[in-house]
Amino acid sequence: MILIIDIGNTNITLGVFRENEIIHFWRLSTDITRTEDEYGIFIKNLLRENGIETQIKDAIISSVVIQLTEKIETALSKYIGIKSLVISHKLKTNVVLKTDNPSQIGADRIANACAASKLYSVPAIVVDFGTATSFDIVNQDNEFMGGIITAGMKIQAEALSRKTSKLPNLNIEIPKSVIGRNTIDAMLSGVVLGHATMIDGLIRECEKELGSQAVIIATGGYSSVISNYLRRKFDYINPYLTLIGEKIIYDLNR
Repeated sequence: MILIIDIGNTNITLGVFRENEIIHFWRLSTDITRTEDEYGIFIKNLLRENGIETQIKDAIISSVVIQLTEKIETALSKYIGIKSLVISHKLKTNVVLKTDNPSQIGADRIANACAASKLYSVPAIVVDFGTATSFDIVNQDNEFMGGIITAGMKIQAEALSRKTSKLPNLNIEIPKSVIGRNTIDAMLSGVVLGHATMIDGLIRECEKELGSQAVIIATGGYSSVISNYLRRKFDYINPYLTLIGEKIIYDLNR
């Protein structure tokens, strides 16, 4: 069994693969103040509670939080007794990295591109709803071209309440209507429907540059909130896309 970890700015997701099947999945809050011992004990207990502690043979990590990469790598070695492969542009992938500076590509974006290429057809556009909303684009020649990074819905909602004197904190949920009849509904409409309109427009412009229609894949926590408001519907919603991409990279480099 392989432990797959994706360290994001807001959440850390963990999956256990048996062959090519995800058999366990967990999400915990990202906290850079936790020590390697705290992370090690927590992960060890998760695996022990599910009866698989001694069956984990390897791990692969994608991370956009530099402060946590080494901590969790050390925690897995110390408490689980396994070595970790950390994703970077230097590893073998099933796509060609054709950006100006491949060393700057986020590990999660590389994993998304690998999964999109392997599971679906190209050209493909992955829309990943995390702390930021990112577009990861693979062209018809199976090249990861780069994409788009913009503020995610949670950042937008937090900015509205933090930077204004009267707007409250907002939980992201499905808006009741386009025209909000109270402050919360007006904010939800602006954040959620505004985000959906942005995504529609950016997909349209990306396809113009690609010169053809692409397969659109969504992943991340807010995929289902957005999907009902798009004119161009997602072809696929895959909540495990990044973890699957990591497993593909692991298999190519083991």
